[in-house]
Amino acid sequence: PDSPAQKLVFNRVNGRRPQVLPQQVSATEECYTLAHEENVRFIYEAWQQVEQQLDGSRNGESTCGPVQYVEKTPNPGLKNFVPIDLEEWWAQQFLAKIENCS
Repeated sequence: PDSPAQKLVFNRVNGRRPQVLPQQVSATEECYTLAHEENVRFIYEAWQQVEQQLDGSRNGESTCGPVQYVEKTPNPGLKNFVPIDLEEWWAQQFLAKIENCS
């Protein structure tokens, strides 16, 4: 019980070394660059400003600013469309990244 485990030894076929393939990054693992994160942050902050301006124009605070587009005849193909909650998605990505690093 106290003896070290025996090592497995594999004999080479025809004396050749086995071909070593470079490791590939798995398709499910995403790598974010600093530029990517800056772009996401910029879009997020800009969208927050637009939402604040829209809320202000709805409350009668401003006559200028963004105008929300609403289709007069909705597309029936989009009947079951559910918009993504970007904050929730970003939080899930952040937590997944933390779990993968630990």
